[in-house]
Amino acid sequence: MSAAPTGDPTPAASLATVIGSFPGATQAAHDEAVRLVLGEFGQDPTGIPAVPEVPGRGAPAGMIGRTLGLFPAVGAWDADLQPEGWRLTGTDGAPPIDQRRARSLLGQDLDTWEEQADGYAGAVKTQVTGPWTLAAAVERPRGDKVLADHGARRDLAQALALAVAEHVADLRRRTPGADRVIVQVDEPGLPAVLAGRVPTASGFGKHRVVHPPEADQGLRWVLEAIAEAGAEPWVHCCAPDAPLALLRGAGATGLAVDLGLVGGEGHDALAQALEDGGTVALGVVPTVAPSGALTDTAVLERVLRWFDMTGLDPAEHLDQVVLTPSCGLAGADAGWARRAVALTARATRGLAEAAQE
Repeated sequence: MSAAPTGDPTPAASLATVIGSFPGATQAAHDEAVRLVLGEFGQDPTGIPAVPEVPGRGAPAGMIGRTLGLFPAVGAWDADLQPEGWRLTGTDGAPPIDQRRARSLLGQDLDTWEEQADGYAGAVKTQVTGPWTLAAAVERPRGDKVLADHGARRDLAQALALAVAEHVADLRRRTPGADRVIVQVDEPGLPAVLAGRVPTASGFGKHRVVHPPEADQGLRWVLEAIAEAGAEPWVHCCAPDAPLALLRGAGATGLAVDLGLVGGEGHDALAQALEDGGTVALGVVPTVAPSGALTDTAVLERVLRWFDMTGLDPAEHLDQVVLTPSCGLAGADAGWARRAVALTARATRGLAEAAQE
C-alpha cells in the first residue's frame, strides 16, 4: 500500500448538531427524524447526528418519560402517570404500564437508530434529562416532588448516573462505528431549582432553594459517570439565567445554550469555556419558522458577531464550536424542522470558510 500523500494538515472545522426533539406524533415521524439527522449530518464530517426524540407521541416519549425509561425494569424508580405528571409508585411490583410504554418506545427508537445507522462512522449524540430537572418534575409516592426530600434527590442523581452509563454502553453497541459519543444532559429546570422557584404540589408555595454545592454534587455524579463510560458530558440549559460556571465546575466538557437567552456574564462564561479547551454549542437557528426569510448567511453573521463581541478569534476555536437550533424542534412543523437542520449545517460550513479567510 502506498503512503498517503503529504501536505497541509486538514483544517479545523466547526460542527453542527440538533438539540434533540422533532415534531410529529407517530413512530413514522420518529423514523423520518432519524433519516433526516443521519442524512444531513451523517454524510458530513462537520455533523454530529443526534438520536432523535419525538415527544408528540405522548408523555412516555417526552424528556421525563424517556429518561425514566432508562432506569431498571423493577426498582425504586418505577413511576406511573397521574394528572399532575409522573409519580413514583413506591412499590417493587410489576413496572407500571406507563413506564413500560416509555421503555418500549425508547427500545423501538434505538432499534430504528441501529438499523439506519448501520455502517455509520463518526460522532453521535444522545440526550437525557438531568437530575435536577428530573427531581423538580417527578413526584414522590406520597406527594410533592422528589426535590422536597434531600435523601431522595441524592438517590435519584446516583441512580441516574448508573442508568446513563448503561445507556452509553447500549448506544455504543448499537453504533459500533461511533468514535465519539456525546451525552447531552438537559437541565432546563436547574435555574428554578437554584432560585427556589419550583412550585410545591399545592401550588401555594415554593420548594426551598438548592444551594450550588449540592447542585454541583448531583450533577457531578451524572457527568462523571458519563465520562467514566467513555463519553463526553455536555449540559444543555435553555434558560436566561443558566448557571454556566456551575455546569463547567461540575464536569461538563460542553455547554449548549440558546444564544438569544445568554446575558453578559453568560457570554464571558462561554468564552472562558472555549479558552479552557471546552466545547460550546451555540443555539442560533429559530425553533419555529420566523416571520421573514432566514438565510444561512444571516445565521453565520450572527455567530461572527458573537465572536467579535467576546474578542475571540474563530479560527483558534473552530473545532470547539458547535452550531445548533436554539432549542428542540418539537414545536416546529416538519418543513421548518428540515430547513432548520439544513440551515444549521450550511452555516457551520460557512463558519469554517470564514475563519480560514
